[in-house]
Amino acid sequence: MLIAKLKPQLIGLSLASALLSSAVLAAEPSVYFIEPSDGAVVSSPVTVKFGLSGMGVAPAGVERDNTGHHHLLIDLDEAPDLSKPIAADAHHKHFGGGQTETTLELAPGEHTLQLLLGDYLHRPHKTPVMSDKITITVKP
Repeated sequence: MLIAKLKPQLIGLSLASALLSSAVLAAEPSVYFIEPSDGAVVSSPVTVKFGLSGMGVAPAGVERDNTGHHHLLIDLDEAPDLSKPIAADAHHKHFGGGQTETTLELAPGEHTLQLLLGDYLHRPHKTPVMSDKITITVKP
């Protein structure tokens, strides 16, 4: 008898849960900086925290749908070739372990930072998931 009384509420909860799940999955993935913020004046070493929505984080080498790992682009004038794996050098930092923050030693002056999500093979996704570029100033 109790189940019969609760049936409409259970159906409503199930429907709401399904709609919420599909809304979350339908959201456009985005990667962004939690900190520092654009225009921040900071001291070195700089703590950089990465945010991701609409996808999950998975380490390099682990192939899972709707996941990737962060790459930090430092002081690049142009975006890398998005049809190729992301380089690994002083301007392209890989976080293949699934890390969501790092500490950087940066020289005093102005620097640009941008995030690019890569798949399990360090390739940008078919529809690239890239943050806006931010500019920070490191105090002397």
